[in-house]
Amino acid sequence: MPNAPNHAGIAAIAPAEPALTPYDHAHRVTYLRLLDAHAEGTDWREVVRIVLHIDPDRDPEQARKTFESHLARAQWMTEHGYRHLLKGVG
Repeated sequence: MPNAPNHAGIAAIAPAEPALTPYDHAHRVTYLRLLDAHAEGTDWREVVRIVLHIDPDRDPEQARKTFESHLARAQWMTEHGYRHLLKGVG
């Protein structure tokens, strides 16, 4: 199953829907942690290890894809998704 969550419930690829998903609601804190780490310039490998609970040495390509999709979703939340939260939609 290509998008099966790891033991911490992190999917291989974050949602890309134009509306909030149950996954987004469940991972709001994860998104905030990703945004904070990104703003601080933390190396992506450290972020994947600590925040996403993925060993980047095991499958670096997939770890990077997981990181990038979740960071992109976190950024989407700051630009668009928060409106859904404020309206109580999603």
